[in-house]
Amino acid sequence: MQQVYVAKDLSFDRDVGLKVPKNVSAEKRFSRSARMSAKVNHSNVAKTLDYFDEDGRGHLVEELIPGTDLAKRLGDEFDILDPHLAAHVVHLAKGVAAAHHVGVFHRDLKPSNIVVSEDSSLNAVKITDFGIAKMVEQELSDAFKDENSITGSQTAMGALPYMSPEMIDSPKKAGLAADIWAVGAILYRLIAGKPPYGSGLGAVPRILEAKSLPKPLLLSVKAQFEPLSEELWQIVLACLVKDPTARPNADSLVELCSRLCYSHSLRDTGTIEDFGVGTGSWGTILSDKGKRIFFHDHSYYGNSPVADQRVSFAAFPGSPRPRAFPVLPIKNKTVSNEEA
Repeated sequence: MQQVYVAKDLSFDRDVGLKVPKNVSAEKRFSRSARMSAKVNHSNVAKTLDYFDEDGRGHLVEELIPGTDLAKRLGDEFDILDPHLAAHVVHLAKGVAAAHHVGVFHRDLKPSNIVVSEDSSLNAVKITDFGIAKMVEQELSDAFKDENSITGSQTAMGALPYMSPEMIDSPKKAGLAADIWAVGAILYRLIAGKPPYGSGLGAVPRILEAKSLPKPLLLSVKAQFEPLSEELWQIVLACLVKDPTARPNADSLVELCSRLCYSHSLRDTGTIEDFGVGTGSWGTILSDKGKRIFFHDHSYYGNSPVADQRVSFAAFPGSPRPRAFPVLPIKNKTVSNEEA
């Protein structure tokens, strides 16, 4: 939908993001939507700084966020997020609420429109591309006219796993509740490792039917992560309701997220040195800073730990070594991201 550049703001000597629509036909909508984007002011939303025309083309100047989008982090690093990290990320609902307060409907919430900082803790979580939300609505409407158009639409295919039933069935009539569905679908992706109703065209009938989802097994097998995992699951179920009027509004969703009790300790990365030596269900992590950290299988959010597995973890004081909780596996090699 747009070209994105890193640019230098000479007036304030700072780097900014510069967005330009790819299509001349999209100019009018890009300008109108940029002004809509500027209404949203929240720490979980990439801030719009300026808009100007140059050589007949609109240019949107936006806060530059060091990092990358959540879809890429999931594709390159994590199959899933542990409940503590997922609880932190789902607070993006506050940015959605700020937008809804000023009447801005994003319409295209998905992991590739969420930018996260480069650190292992994903400290900064910001929604972007409010400025092209209206353009997405039209593209989605056009894309579902026939199968060939949607398969040729990168925007539509990327949005599909996170779209509400009403966005598929009648996108022009969809309202703010579609953003709530998207937050629930994103949260499901974080804790289950896949979108709730699948990807591609095969997801369409499943989304329209919106059957109740089975609870991911991993949420129930590690006692150390309960009741947080159950609270996250209840948020998913509240958001992924077919009837838009039965979903919580953005303020109610923020209230649900605010009740979550989770660890936000800074995280480090390292490699499992050993695990299960003798009869024990514990092992050692060698951090990238050269420190040895003790961990137990109960604190490992994934399948059975193995030596040489890369992990992300938070460390707490312990004797004779610090102790890690939670321990989240990181993909040992880069894989392609099919959701970008």
